[in-house]
Amino acid sequence: MEKKNIKAALFDLDGVVFNTEPQYTVFWGSQCREFHPEHPGLEHEIKGQTLVQIYDAWFSGPLADKQPLITERLNQFEQQMDYQYVAGFENFIKSLHQQGVKTAVVTSSNQPKMQAVYASRAEFRGLFDAILTSEDFERSKPDPDCYLKAAQRFGVEPKDCVVFEDSFNGLKSGRAAGMYVVGLATTNPADAIRPLCDEVVSDFTQL
Repeated sequence: MEKKNIKAALFDLDGVVFNTEPQYTVFWGSQCREFHPEHPGLEHEIKGQTLVQIYDAWFSGPLADKQPLITERLNQFEQQMDYQYVAGFENFIKSLHQQGVKTAVVTSSNQPKMQAVYASRAEFRGLFDAILTSEDFERSKPDPDCYLKAAQRFGVEPKDCVVFEDSFNGLKSGRAAGMYVVGLATTNPADAIRPLCDEVVSDFTQL
């Protein structure tokens, strides 16, 4: 990264900015055991997928009528979540600002989820120059649409952006956008994500 002329740093949210993935595993574990008892461990298979992707793959057809119930449960769960920053994140993003690097959150989370984040972390919005959510994208990760839109927001070329991601779909999205990709081994093992990254770290204290 030090050798690159980075103009914008683009961050996924869950598993990158916040250490929330273990909490989501608890939530989806309860839903999967209720609606898919025949598939133990499904909550681990759907890590990093958007809600639409999860619904399309596992809660369509006979279970489609359960989607509103699960969505309501998820919204309530997210209101009570513990939004703790991944180690080293706060100092790292401050250093980016000091170097004049633009920063953005690029997340598949929706506005109701973000309102819960803002309520929990009053300082959050001030850490970023832009916050892009699912309402801002036409296509979800692993499509590069979200990261390309973030680059356009700042008026910078994709090659001058660095993406911080933890999920397979997110890493694929950053790579497809033609950006430098840093993978955080917070959700998946380092060896598993390394083929999709230019660099792998366990948290921001290593940057």
